[in-house]
Amino acid sequence: MGKLNVQKLKETLKYLESKQRELKKQNQNDTRSLESMIKYLKKDMMEQHDLSEHHQLIKQEIKDTEIFIENVKNIIKINS
Repeated sequence: MGKLNVQKLKETLKYLESKQRELKKQNQNDTRSLESMIKYLKKDMMEQHDLSEHHQLIKQEIKDTEIFIENVKNIIKINS
């Protein structure tokens, strides 16, 4: 398992959380661009930080952003 850049992961997670909150506030408005951004962010986080090396099921749970965020928080906690 490679060394995790916890600080960079924390910063990316904060950004993802802010976009998720923004998506929730949008309600029924056109949210496609936000959803696309969130999807890209999660995929980018998986690749840049090799998150699947730190959490076996994270790749299968990537579709649910709330679960993904909690899993990333756990990875950060374990590696801090």
